[in-house]
Amino acid sequence: MTTMLNWRCALLLVPALMLAGCGKEKPVAAARPPAQVGVITVKLQDVPLIYEYVGQTESSQQVEIRARVNGFLDQRVYTEGSLVKAGQVMFVMDRKPFQAALDAAQAELAQQQARLTTARQNLARVKPLAERNALSQKDLDDSTGQAQAAAAAVEQARANVTTARLNLGYTTIVSPVAGLSSFAKKQPGTYIDATTSLLTYVAKLDPMRVNFSLSENEVLALQSGQKDGTLVAPAKGAFQVVVILADGTQFPNYGHIAFADASFNSETGTYLVRAEVSNPNGVLRPGQFVRVKVLGAKRPNAVVVPQEAVIQGQRGQFVWVAGPDNKAQQRVVEVGEWTGNSWVIRSGLKPGEKVVVTGALLLAPGAPVKTSDMPAPGLPTEAEQSRPRPSLDGSTPPPPAAPEAGAAPGGGTTAGATAGATPGAMAGASSAPAASGSKP
Repeated sequence: MTTMLNWRCALLLVPALMLAGCGKEKPVAAARPPAQVGVITVKLQDVPLIYEYVGQTESSQQVEIRARVNGFLDQRVYTEGSLVKAGQVMFVMDRKPFQAALDAAQAELAQQQARLTTARQNLARVKPLAERNALSQKDLDDSTGQAQAAAAAVEQARANVTTARLNLGYTTIVSPVAGLSSFAKKQPGTYIDATTSLLTYVAKLDPMRVNFSLSENEVLALQSGQKDGTLVAPAKGAFQVVVILADGTQFPNYGHIAFADASFNSETGTYLVRAEVSNPNGVLRPGQFVRVKVLGAKRPNAVVVPQEAVIQGQRGQFVWVAGPDNKAQQRVVEVGEWTGNSWVIRSGLKPGEKVVVTGALLLAPGAPVKTSDMPAPGLPTEAEQSRPRPSLDGSTPPPPAAPEAGAAPGGGTTAGATAGATPGAMAGASSAPAASGSKP
């Protein structure tokens, strides 16, 4: 009986305990405080652009040094690979046969001059006699013809002397331009004729050409940008060109666009553009691969946000926006060119909106935020524009095998301008190069 009473009491206590538990309120979770974020207010501004390409240097005048007469090569005077001056002797051929030919031509000239003198004296005697009818008209005509033939023979002999003197002078082979010499293709003792006349090359170093190419997609994309006013070229097409060497150092002199091919290369799918840059000290050499920066164009009324504000997500690039209710909104954007430390935003943002720059890693859609204003990104300086472009995750990529950009232009000669040039004139088809970082 006692055991049964204990079980009955226990069964009666269970519902009572359950009712007592239901009567208590659950603890309320503490509200998450607003995330502290730094924001900038979007505004429109003119953004200078720099177009980047890989180019290759080329001599502005590469001259073949050839022998102009046949004969034996006597000596090589210059040092292979050295800088030579205009008029500097490079090769000397055997002069003896040509000196002998000149002596023979001069002797022939003297002989013909003597004959001319005799003919003229004879004509002087015959002419008065013919006037007095002491001699026939035929005698006068014969004397006149002999004098004229002797005069022509003198001119022929004089021309032979000139030719022989030129051939003798051609045995001393000089450089017609100042530049960098190549190796000697023929060595002393070699017989030189028309088929083996090439002796070496001399490449002019000042000015130096830099060739680079624009793809058809770049041309078409920027052509439309210029047409709708989203891209503005410098006045009179006065683009400036900066050359960055393979080690990242900047060549000190500005260059200018000197030539743009009017035709499209169907094999490479590109347009050829050529720049010229002053190279008085011979720092640039033909055949170097360099980075080419073309300055002068700008994108008017553009939206610019700092690089750290743009995040790469599954749907592409996006930014966090602090809405009017101080809640975070995720906004997908289309990025354009990279300029300085900022991205140009082509679409997705409007002036006046607040873009989160710092503290974005703590945000979620709809999360409350507490904003603090940060200075808006200003127009980048030349030095900022020339820095290596970071990736969207904020890391700076390692330098590639090809030449990478270094510092921005620091001085040099004033850039020239192709007459009437526009961004399109660089491609020879009224179009412009695509800026680095832009999408096709």
